Amino acid sequence: MALRIARFSAGEDPKYAVVEGEEGAEVLAVLEGDPLYRPIQATGERLPLEDVRLLAPVIPRSKVVCVGRNYAEHAAELGNEVPPEPLIFLKPNTSVIGPLDGIVYPRLTSDLHFEGELALVISRICRQVPKERAHDVILGYTCGNDVTARDLQKKDGQWARAKGFDTFCPLGPWIETDLDVSDVELTTTVNGEVRQHGRTSQMIHDVASLIAYVSEFMTLLPGDVLLTGTPAGVGPMRVGDNVSVTIEGIGTLTNRVITHD
Repeated sequence: MALRIARFSAGEDPKYAVVEGEEGAEVLAVLEGDPLYRPIQATGERLPLEDVRLLAPVIPRSKVVCVGRNYAEHAAELGNEVPPEPLIFLKPNTSVIGPLDGIVYPRLTSDLHFEGELALVISRICRQVPKERAHDVILGYTCGNDVTARDLQKKDGQWARAKGFDTFCPLGPWIETDLDVSDVELTTTVNGEVRQHGRTSQMIHDVASLIAYVSEFMTLLPGDVLLTGTPAGVGPMRVGDNVSVTIEGIGTLTNRVITHD
């Protein structure tokens, strides 16, 4: 059964809900429990989406695993070769923020970039997952933005600092639990202007291959997030910009770039 699972706050501790209704008239059917760690059931409470604050649909207890250069045109636009195997790096869980949260423009960079991506959420502890069983360990999919300090990425020679700042991993708006992501449209806009437009069918390594590859050397835990790479068109963001990542069948994640403290 396909569900859209949201995490939200209505002035109290975060809760989960199933998102029902058509775009523009969504209602949250509030749940008791955590879909990752214990059984959930409907409470009977229903709230209009406009009356709550959506949060990141998951806060990883462990890690965000990312894939670099998984679209050939994106690798080419930055002057990079396509790697023979998936290029894996990590973002800390402290980088995760939710819809409408601010992406902080750090003092340490002068070249902050967006990278719209399909993200998936792991449902259970798993290791050495065969490709043909990869979908058994996926809770669902959401939109992600692999925010990157491009100048620090070039300067450091490795990516931990450039991609690991607080607020550098927006996720949302919710988790879509049943979606064929083999060929869906991904669009990133800045202030309404389209900057990225691609399809997941352009991935070099598909979702199942990525899970099989990563789980061969790393145990994946419930709530871990896997960012699957970004299509061509990445570019700079400036303070005040509104950046939106839209994925067909999921929805739109929007964040505003704000100044540092």
